[in-house]
Amino acid sequence: MITSELPVLQDSSNESGATDAVGLSMSISEIEEPEVKGKKKRGRPGKQAQSTNKKPRKAPAEKSVSVARGRGKANGVVQHNGDGGDPVTLFEVVKMGKSAMQSVVDEWIESYKQDRDLALLDLINFFIQCSGCKGTVRIEMFRNMQNAEIIRKMTEEFDEDSGDYPLTMPGPLWKKFRYNFCEFISVLIRQCQYSIIYDEYMMDTVISLLTGLSDSQVRAFRHTSTLAAMKLMTALVNVALNLSIHQDNTQRQYEAERNKIAGKRANEKLELLLQKRKELQENQDEIENMMNSIFKGIFVHRYRDAIAEIRAICIEEIGVWMKMYSDAFLNDSYLKYVGWTLHDRQGEVRLKCLKALQNLYTNRELFPKLELFTNRFKDRIVSMTLDKEYDVAVEAIRLVTLILQGSEDALSNEDCENVYHLVYSAHRPVAVAAGEFLHRKLFSRHDPQAEEALAKRRGRSSPNGNLIRMLVLFFLESELHEHAAYLVDSLWESSQELLKDWECMTELLLEEPVQGEEVLSDRQESALIELMVCTLRQAAEAHPPVGRGTGKRVLTAKERKTQIDDKNKLTEHFIMALPMLLSKYQADSEKVANLLQIPQFFDLDVYSAGRMEKHLDGLLKQIRLVVEKHIEMDVLEACSKTYSILCSEEYTIMNRVDIARSQLIDEMTDRFAHSVEDLLQEAEEADDDDIYNVLSTLKRLTAFHNAHDLTRWDLFGNCYRLLKAGIEQGSMPEQIAVQALQCSHYSVLWQLVKVTEGAPSKDDLVALRRVVKSFLAVCQQCLSNVNTPVKEQSFMLLCDLLMIFSHQLVSGGREGLQPLVFNPDSTLQNELLNFVLDHVFIDQDDESQSMEGDEEDEANKIEALHKRRNLLAAFCKLIIYDIVDMPAAADIFKHYMKYYNDYGDIIKETLSKTRQTDKIQCAKTLILSLQQLFNELLQDQGPNLDRTSSHVSGIKELARRFALTFGLDQIKTREAVATLHKDGIEFAFKYQNPRGTEFPPINLAFLEVLSEFSSKLIRQDKKTVHSYLEKFMSDSMSERREDVWLPLISYRNSLLTGGDEDHMSVTSGSSSKAASIRSKKGRPPVHKKRIEESSVDGSWMLRNDTLPTPGALSTPQLTSTVLRENRPAEHMPDPDSEPGSENDFVHNPQMQMSWLGQQKMEEVNRKDRTSLNYIKARSNQGVRQTVRGLMEDDAEPIFEDVMMSSRGQLEDMNEEFEDTMVIDLPPSRNRRERAELRPDFFDSAAMIEDESGFSMPMF
Repeated sequence: MITSELPVLQDSSNESGATDAVGLSMSISEIEEPEVKGKKKRGRPGKQAQSTNKKPRKAPAEKSVSVARGRGKANGVVQHNGDGGDPVTLFEVVKMGKSAMQSVVDEWIESYKQDRDLALLDLINFFIQCSGCKGTVRIEMFRNMQNAEIIRKMTEEFDEDSGDYPLTMPGPLWKKFRYNFCEFISVLIRQCQYSIIYDEYMMDTVISLLTGLSDSQVRAFRHTSTLAAMKLMTALVNVALNLSIHQDNTQRQYEAERNKIAGKRANEKLELLLQKRKELQENQDEIENMMNSIFKGIFVHRYRDAIAEIRAICIEEIGVWMKMYSDAFLNDSYLKYVGWTLHDRQGEVRLKCLKALQNLYTNRELFPKLELFTNRFKDRIVSMTLDKEYDVAVEAIRLVTLILQGSEDALSNEDCENVYHLVYSAHRPVAVAAGEFLHRKLFSRHDPQAEEALAKRRGRSSPNGNLIRMLVLFFLESELHEHAAYLVDSLWESSQELLKDWECMTELLLEEPVQGEEVLSDRQESALIELMVCTLRQAAEAHPPVGRGTGKRVLTAKERKTQIDDKNKLTEHFIMALPMLLSKYQADSEKVANLLQIPQFFDLDVYSAGRMEKHLDGLLKQIRLVVEKHIEMDVLEACSKTYSILCSEEYTIMNRVDIARSQLIDEMTDRFAHSVEDLLQEAEEADDDDIYNVLSTLKRLTAFHNAHDLTRWDLFGNCYRLLKAGIEQGSMPEQIAVQALQCSHYSVLWQLVKVTEGAPSKDDLVALRRVVKSFLAVCQQCLSNVNTPVKEQSFMLLCDLLMIFSHQLVSGGREGLQPLVFNPDSTLQNELLNFVLDHVFIDQDDESQSMEGDEEDEANKIEALHKRRNLLAAFCKLIIYDIVDMPAAADIFKHYMKYYNDYGDIIKETLSKTRQTDKIQCAKTLILSLQQLFNELLQDQGPNLDRTSSHVSGIKELARRFALTFGLDQIKTREAVATLHKDGIEFAFKYQNPRGTEFPPINLAFLEVLSEFSSKLIRQDKKTVHSYLEKFMSDSMSERREDVWLPLISYRNSLLTGGDEDHMSVTSGSSSKAASIRSKKGRPPVHKKRIEESSVDGSWMLRNDTLPTPGALSTPQLTSTVLRENRPAEHMPDPDSEPGSENDFVHNPQMQMSWLGQQKMEEVNRKDRTSLNYIKARSNQGVRQTVRGLMEDDAEPIFEDVMMSSRGQLEDMNEEFEDTMVIDLPPSRNRRERAELRPDFFDSAAMIEDESGFSMPMF
């Protein structure tokens, strides 16, 4: 519990803190005017105040504050500056910050000495105005009202239009104001610390006001007053500290004088020192009372305020008090508030706690006082290293590091391990902070001189050997992490000297251990090589590894110089060391693969500049030996990449390296040609040695062909012979086929590079076309191979080659390459699609069975999933770039829901891109995918579908998701949605029931799925689609009410909602009046309405009716997208408008006789028949139907409905976020929320939705 009052500030002999220069000298204004109203100055005993209106002192809680609204004055008092300028308020002076704060305070002190009531009134209004309150306190209120009444009055005058107030307003002006506000309070107390704050009036009034404001329900008052009170308290703590120092000095002077012999002792001086000590003690008591009032009246309540900013202010300032005056405040009575607040729910407050504690733990002398706090709250601090707020986690790690520096025994091994693993965090500041902790704990040398002497005795050039061994052990013990690059990056800022000691690392790897050293195990050597390569990469590239940071930042001049120096240093060292390392570890594939990454960090000019060609020859010799010894792809690719780097044309060593590379390739190609001949001659009689010779050489050539142009060795011919032999004989080993496919692919690409970079002749193009055509045919045949890896490789290569040799090859002025363009025929498209369906959309159980029954662990399952995702993405790219016909995507889209977790992002992106390509064809593809699912359901369940089954619900849910993708702009998607409904209606009525016309069509239940898209139709299109639906309906269908006809009833209702129903007028008087008022606001101009009437006949659905609707058992035919009609030149659309936008409907005369337009014209002729059907079906609504018929012919709308059905509109709103996730919002409770939606200006007879019960079903 908090003590009843602040601790007594006893005498102290500690003089370590220097007294503030201003604090030791009295304010100039106070020296000039030593007398203050109503109070005897403690520093000048015997001199009485001259004022005759001395007021009795009141307690802070009882003091009444008064404020006056000055008319023609600033806050009731005229504030004059030194030059007699215009009066301004104290708030404005502090806000502008143009004057020095000390001069502002001195002027206020002068005014206080002249009339302390008016000066205090100005100060009170300053706090009120700093809170953002527009009201001003008047002098009458000062004399007659209590604090609570004044604050209530100010609350009533608060501006409620905005929640902002000066402390929360954005911008540099208000940020500066906050600083000036805090500085003003600090300077005010500093300037008044010798007399005015002891007059029992000013401080009582201010503290009383701030206490009342801090208890207000108004956030602005509470926030501003708390900040003011905490800064006031900080200033008082500084005064108390100065008093304590003066008291200590006075006590020492008194003791020194009293210890003198009687003859030399000055009694008068002793009396003066006693009097001064008494006065200082009285002042200290008063300061303690003031601090107690602020702490108990404000801090204790506000440190747990509901507003995080207020809590943060309190914690920040108590940290300042404990550091500034540790003798008084650094004890458990105050530390407990910081400890409790470590559990605050807001990261901002937790951050202030940690920073306050960091300031305390930085001082080693304070550790004894913090021992109990450390034991009590250490576990919480350690747990905060995992805080969800990264800033808090970083500061928590830094605090734990300070605790470790102060006392290594304070943290247990378990505490340290909780911090260790954070060096692998993806968030770099957290990892760097953890790296600093790890460096302090494990990698800092405790006795550098002794360690250097021991290293010299052992013959080592560096004393870091043991630390590097410890680093390797730490890396190996981190069993959950294998990210050496992350570990190096975490330690880079704190342990650069250790990580750049490459000489010591190579010594450990190359030299035999001396006496007293342990031999590095094979696992430790691999880890050390991996760490060493990561340090080289970090030094050469000077940026964090992938996954940390937002990308490469621009290096400063100092960082750039360090990078160049490090690169030169590592080059000079490893030019000589790398051949030796490769020679020692050439048989170990893992170590060699890592070591061969080192040359990419070299400054290759050093070879020629330093005359080190002999070391280059040694390196090339070792690489050649590695190539001859290994067939692992990672080792061979590392060798190929090293040759590629060393062969760069910008370096003079290129010729020497090119000769060595050519000799190596010559030998491998000769060996490959002979081994292929032997294998093909022996055919089925080939033994394992023949197969190994072909496979090993082919792997080496494939790895080199990836980075080097080997076309002059004509590898394609032998690879093609192997593939053809495998297809004809069916006995080619799996790995040989895969490598031959890959090598042939590289050969084709290098030939294409040659053709595109030069000026190819016709013969070159014909030859390349022949090669590509033959290779595509081979890949297509390999799709039916029995081996899954061969099929997958063929599929990926087919997709890549079709992308490369597509119509985009001739773009950018390369029309001469037209002979190389290949378009897949329908057979190849079907084979690719069937491959995706067979190998991508499979369950994990099926996949496990297909992989020879091997039990896969979690890592293998993830790898297999990535492989399947790559296969699907490769095929989807062909659809997006119009290489494979878009209807093929129907088989992809229909799996959207079932495989959402695995492929949802790929399918959604494909859908988005195809819609950008062609909205109409994309809509046809969506409805086709739903039709395919429906046909599959019919085959499983028969014609009598259970519409409540999960399968039907799944199709409807998929349709709902598809509908959400159409977005909010119904004008842009108008044509596509209408086409979708047209195809859906035709599919539903395509096959009549064989039992007779009195039974529903076989596919009628599909209308229930189609109704999910009705909300995406605009009102006039709903009417037209409904008319088109009636073409397929007989008169008897309109009257059927059995359950089997419910899909038709549901679909008709979805079309009538917001369509025909919207055209009914409201006949009640009150509704008509309300609607007529709304019509004045929502009615568009007449000239625009004429355009809208003509736009109703715009062309949409007639453009692409060639896509056949599949039957119950038919397979969808893959056709190309039909091209849009050419537009006349004089009506070119706006470049920003999309196809199907308003410009198209208004200005394109060729779109005037579309299917939808024809339906509009035919509707006039059918109106009588339609009216009779409606009257027959709804005889009880004859009057309303007549009204509807009259209103349809009205040329100008009476009401404009800017609202739509709640469900449909909410689905549209959901789609706004569809790019990231599917959000299902609850139905809106307030129709006014729809008022901001754009009105439909294309409706020639738009009515407000019927609110009188006219929305009942039509049947």
